[in-house]
Amino acid sequence: MDDRKIRKGGSFLIEAVPPSEVFTPEDFGDEHRMIASTMERFVKNEVMPHAEKLEHKDFALTRKLMKQAGELGLLGADIEDEYGGSKLDSIASLLITESSSKSGSFGVTLNCHIGIGSMPIVYFGSKAQKKKYLPGLAKGEKIGAYALTEPGAGTDAMSLKTTAKLTPDGKYYVLNGTKQFITNGAFCDIIFTYAKTEGDKMTAFILERGYEGISTGPEEKKLGIRGSSTCSIFLDSVRVPLENVLFEVGKGHAVVFNILDLGRFKLAAASLGAAKLTMETSVKYAKERVQFNKPICQFGLIKHKLAEMAAKTYMLDSMVFRTGGMVEQALSRVDHSAEDADKQSAKSIAEYAVECSINKIYGSEMMAYLADEAIQIHGGYGYVEEYLPEKIYRDTRITRIFEGTNEINRLIATGWLLRKALKNEIPLFPAAEEVKGKLSTMGAVASSPKDGALGYQSKIVERAKKIYLYLAGAAAQKYGMGIEQEQEVLGLLADIAIEIYAMESGLLRALKAIGSVGEKESKTKIQIVQLYVNDAMVRIRGWAEQVMVAVESADMLAKQLAALNKITQFTPVNGIELRRAIADRMIEAEGYAC
Repeated sequence: MDDRKIRKGGSFLIEAVPPSEVFTPEDFGDEHRMIASTMERFVKNEVMPHAEKLEHKDFALTRKLMKQAGELGLLGADIEDEYGGSKLDSIASLLITESSSKSGSFGVTLNCHIGIGSMPIVYFGSKAQKKKYLPGLAKGEKIGAYALTEPGAGTDAMSLKTTAKLTPDGKYYVLNGTKQFITNGAFCDIIFTYAKTEGDKMTAFILERGYEGISTGPEEKKLGIRGSSTCSIFLDSVRVPLENVLFEVGKGHAVVFNILDLGRFKLAAASLGAAKLTMETSVKYAKERVQFNKPICQFGLIKHKLAEMAAKTYMLDSMVFRTGGMVEQALSRVDHSAEDADKQSAKSIAEYAVECSINKIYGSEMMAYLADEAIQIHGGYGYVEEYLPEKIYRDTRITRIFEGTNEINRLIATGWLLRKALKNEIPLFPAAEEVKGKLSTMGAVASSPKDGALGYQSKIVERAKKIYLYLAGAAAQKYGMGIEQEQEVLGLLADIAIEIYAMESGLLRALKAIGSVGEKESKTKIQIVQLYVNDAMVRIRGWAEQVMVAVESADMLAKQLAALNKITQFTPVNGIELRRAIADRMIEAEGYAC
């Protein structure tokens, strides 16, 4: 990846990206395939035979399996060799997360541990802290947890009430407060938590479970992910050594936001793994279930469902590894011999905050759609605990809340872009002004005999970018700094940006495949992109109308709506024919196949 351009986060809305530049699942190397295979075998052979016990909170078994995963090197992919890890690249780490998510609740335990339950030290810990804690975390001998949320501080993380006061001798901080909904809370050994120091300054701390004054509440009785531990952690005058301050006093917010970005991104990879499992379960059942003397997979409306599920899974697959490739490319340029190497790495991840939020939103909402359709395909059986869709449906619901609700992530995605634009870090506003000047001269998206495979879809994606730029510029001009209060507009702009990133990621992957193996071997990818871009553009047109009505003045509205109607016109595809073809490919493969 070293010869590829490092692009700024959010720049996909402004720049044209060549297909050769994106990382795709077709680019996996031997090491990637090996680690994915190892994780899949571990889940199949070691975890799933005990699924029922794990679902009923056999935490002793959970810890035993975590240690086994550590012995296989599955917990240390992001940890340097010198601290007991195996230090693989970002793609391998995503594959571990994707494969482990197929184990349901155990996957939540594992992914919390290797993500937000370890990464604070990996990216912000001192050498002494890393030497002390990372080997145990990498081997599964110690289990990590992330304690940020409080009864009165969820989405608004900066409003936490937990306090940390320095003792007179300057050797300890004394923490008091309550943390809520803590994954791995019942059996964790290391707790990363946050408290206010010196008034409103947030500081991060590393706590050991054995510290006096730490206790836990009862397990929450949850809708889904029932086999994972979720409970409150109480801090009653807990004395934390000064050396267990993580990063810098008063800089805890930097730890919070960087680690949450990473958590959001990995959550998208977890949704991808669940989506592939859901596809496999749904297709196999549809082939086996016979009604009116033929398998239900042969009925048009079931094919419609399977094709939609496949298209959304393909887009997320493309988005996750495109983003992973960008993160890995940025990390590859970090000077690992520098004293601040970890801080450089954290900054590299933070650069793609908007892409992380986009992946999280798309993945969690896509997975909710798949879970619902899986139950519908199974009919009454889908509502019964004996069948997998019932559990998938319950387990999936939390992902729209985890790592920041999707509502707050929509605000982050748009707000982050606008702040970057105001700082002139990305030329969003100049690009918006350029589009504004050309709006009245733009016509419908025109096809050409020279378009070739997906050439027309490329034009549609570029047109969608122009629509976003115009609307973002108009909204910023109308509301100014007050735009943060216009949540509905920010949310609609985020929806458009999400669809653009999805469309373009799937498109670039397909174009890259065509250049590598030809159109014939890329047939399913081409069909999915044709279908998805067609339908996404219809959705974008609807959202754009809502934004335009909100931001345009009364005397200009009719004119601008007419212009929008003109520039969003395109030649539709035969969606029925495409869905049938896509579904037939999934039925043949008995699961997701692209």
